[in-house]
Amino acid sequence: MNTSELLIWRKATRERLIAERVALDAATCTALRQRIDRHIERAFPGLAGARLAFCWPIRNEYDARHLMRRLRERGTLTALPVVVARNQPLVFRLWRPGIALARGALGIPYPVDSAEIVPQAVLLPVNGWDDGGYRLGYGGGYFDRTLAALAPRPRVIGTGYEAAHLETITPQSWDIPLDYLVTERGVYRRDAERLEFLGAPPEGEASERASPVCYAAEIAPGYFGEDPR
Repeated sequence: MNTSELLIWRKATRERLIAERVALDAATCTALRQRIDRHIERAFPGLAGARLAFCWPIRNEYDARHLMRRLRERGTLTALPVVVARNQPLVFRLWRPGIALARGALGIPYPVDSAEIVPQAVLLPVNGWDDGGYRLGYGGGYFDRTLAALAPRPRVIGTGYEAAHLETITPQSWDIPLDYLVTERGVYRRDAERLEFLGAPPEGEASERASPVCYAAEIAPGYFGEDPR
């Protein structure tokens, strides 16, 4: 598959997977989100008190905002990505309820003028994911550029659904793999250039081995600090 053919395939695959995800009902999205929340909390205790970036959810992505609220109670600093210029790396700005948000590309909110932080870990949604730990994003390449530019590079924890699994996205030289992937099934870790399924962390326990250091159900407008208008 040449580059042109690959771009066409990725675009068609991305559109198919997004359409399938958007078709999920609210109850299903909530159930998936709650399972992913539990897996992340138990498998990554090091996120408590860390500098953690996440993405505002769109199109029935995993909604990390519920988990972020709980982690902030444990001292976590949460940040959202901000596009500062076309084809340039993102920056991450501190966000918690009460910090002003504006609408950016695709209508995604971003903090207007809060402090920039360098995250220690990033929760990164995937449209699709493959056996090598590579993600199918939205095609802009922003996160790949950003991760390549950050030093030290943060741990990258992909979040997505089992139904979005692909054999391969045919990764290119600019594609950066995930360190971990969390789905409703459990936690995967990238070892020897492939994802290894670690399982689902036991109820009530936190795993030290995986410690590293985006719409679900309708929520009342303004609940997470966004402008309800």
